Amino acid sequence: MATVTMKELLEAGVHFGHHTRRWNPKMKRYIYGARNGIYIIDLHQTLQLFEQAQAFVQEVVQNGGHILFVGTKKQAQEAVREAAERSRQFYVNKRWLGGMLTNWRTIQERIKRLNDLEKMEADGTLDRLPKKEAAKLREEKEKLNSVLAGIKDMPGLPHAVFIVDLKKEHIAVQEAHRLEIPIIAIVDTNCDPDEVDYVIPGNDDAIRAIKLLCSRIADAIVEVKAVEWQGAEVVEAAEEAEEAEGEEKPEEGEAIYEEAIETEAEEVEEEEKDILVRPGEDDEYARMYEEYSEFEEEETVERQRTRRTQED
Repeated sequence: MATVTMKELLEAGVHFGHHTRRWNPKMKRYIYGARNGIYIIDLHQTLQLFEQAQAFVQEVVQNGGHILFVGTKKQAQEAVREAAERSRQFYVNKRWLGGMLTNWRTIQERIKRLNDLEKMEADGTLDRLPKKEAAKLREEKEKLNSVLAGIKDMPGLPHAVFIVDLKKEHIAVQEAHRLEIPIIAIVDTNCDPDEVDYVIPGNDDAIRAIKLLCSRIADAIVEVKAVEWQGAEVVEAAEEAEEAEGEEKPEEGEAIYEEAIETEAEEVEEEEKDILVRPGEDDEYARMYEEYSEFEEEETVERQRTRRTQED
């Protein structure tokens, strides 16, 4: 499994919690101690719980489910987007719209509107409209894209949600609870771990810490889906090749034309067989290549010797 090491957690600052005055008593069991007024998170528990979270994520995607990454704070936006795109999952990293889960039907209508606007821009429809109207539609498209870009291809409600900063994403947490969607989250010392199904105790404010944990979750997904994705790519390539061949084939009933094509293909195949290297010839070519290389080296040495003589 694409796990994480204690050294990586320390280097990323995952062990730093909030100030001792800002804490949730329910996080006491995950706290190692305090240094200079800052709580230190027990990374031994972080390692163990992170592995459990990874195993759950892998189980979800293996069963055909998908994960929604949520992190709208500035420190998390880029890490969340990169992790979701690399693992072919979905994300929300700009703004959580109220009802994004509980009112999914309405969100789908807005996604359809976004797709329509993108299609209008692609086929040149917007260019044929008056400038003011076109500018208004482009502005609408940009607004929709900023909040829906990460979920516009999501087939339905997610099977699990990965959240960075429970306090910031409290609306997402409430909606997931209402729909009984499992929550995996990075839980800092000021958060309530009881709100989460799979707790990952850690720093949810440092960019390096967020990036490390998000990327390892993505690695876990890629690890179990890589073979399936490669197979799908091969199938797609084969289908494209078949479609290309189908376009070149004559219509049904033209038996004479097909026979001519087959005869021509056989002739080409015979020619190719003649061109192929016969048994034993590859050794001959290798010997000739070595002799040529030796000759070229001798020529190079001779030129260098002549140049030195001229310089002297």
